[in-house]
Amino acid sequence: MKINTLVAAIGTCSVLVCSQSLAQDSGIPRTEWGVPDFQGYWRNNTVMPFQRAQELGNQQAFTVEEARRLERAAQQAVEQDNEPLDPNRPAPELEALPPVGNYDLFWTDRGMFLPTIDGEYRTSAIIDPPNGRIPERVEGFTPFFTSNNDGPEGRSLGERCLLSFGNSSGPVMSPVMYNSHFQINQAPGYVVITVEMIHDARIIPITNDRDEMKSAIQQKWMGDSIGRWEGDTLIVETKNYNPAMSYMGASTENLTVIETFRFEGPDKLIYGFTVDDPSVYSAQWSGEMPITRMDEPVFEYACHEGNYGIIGILAGARRIEVMDELGIERAIEQ
Repeated sequence: MKINTLVAAIGTCSVLVCSQSLAQDSGIPRTEWGVPDFQGYWRNNTVMPFQRAQELGNQQAFTVEEARRLERAAQQAVEQDNEPLDPNRPAPELEALPPVGNYDLFWTDRGMFLPTIDGEYRTSAIIDPPNGRIPERVEGFTPFFTSNNDGPEGRSLGERCLLSFGNSSGPVMSPVMYNSHFQINQAPGYVVITVEMIHDARIIPITNDRDEMKSAIQQKWMGDSIGRWEGDTLIVETKNYNPAMSYMGASTENLTVIETFRFEGPDKLIYGFTVDDPSVYSAQWSGEMPITRMDEPVFEYACHEGNYGIIGILAGARRIEVMDELGIERAIEQ
């Protein structure tokens, strides 16, 4: 389904949302100016895979029994990681050591439950194409990779504490291994989504005229987002990303993302997305994720406190350069 067709169809029904599913008298919370009140603290971590396992084919939903097994497996993995270590255990084999910089259990907050979407335990966030998988890249696609050791600006946006890693800030807003939390604030004409990971805040003006709300800074890290209401569904269109921003390992130069937010009960939102970039993907692709309300607030993510990683990376790179210049053999191959 083309994006313009998708947006035009929102008033009736689309692959992502049927805006008539929650009528004006449905009892959902509303702001003083009459639109659905999304304000509060939310989380989107879930055991639902982003892409569907290939062996499931076009199976869109798990049975209740399959969903419970998936949840229990995730919970058992955390319980196993939480078991105390035997102080008399032998040294691990080199191949069994975790990668340098691996997080221990204390820092993680992995999804361990599978909320339903329209009564279904989905097998993947992606629902279009029907196999639940990202379409193939177009012929001639070039991966986007700029990370280097030339200086601080050469490192990734997450390492520089400029943007959350794993694309949790969006669009598309995807859960990561911890801090998959965000806060929504609203005012007449605006919606603001603040993500706990790193500190990202996306300010979304509400208007039917993109030209009317042109920003002084067009190419923002998370793109230039414009929102509008169709019934009780918030539709957000985003384009014009900063050239250093990537998505799924691809340039965002030609990327357009359409997001939808709708209530499925007072404590659950359904977040829909359509990704369109003909320079990267052979077809558009769409999906949905559940978002659940939480009582805990979003805290400051003090990313740069104790952030010695970049210092170490750059110091090591300069040392390697000196060794190469002097013809000193490296003890460890890169």
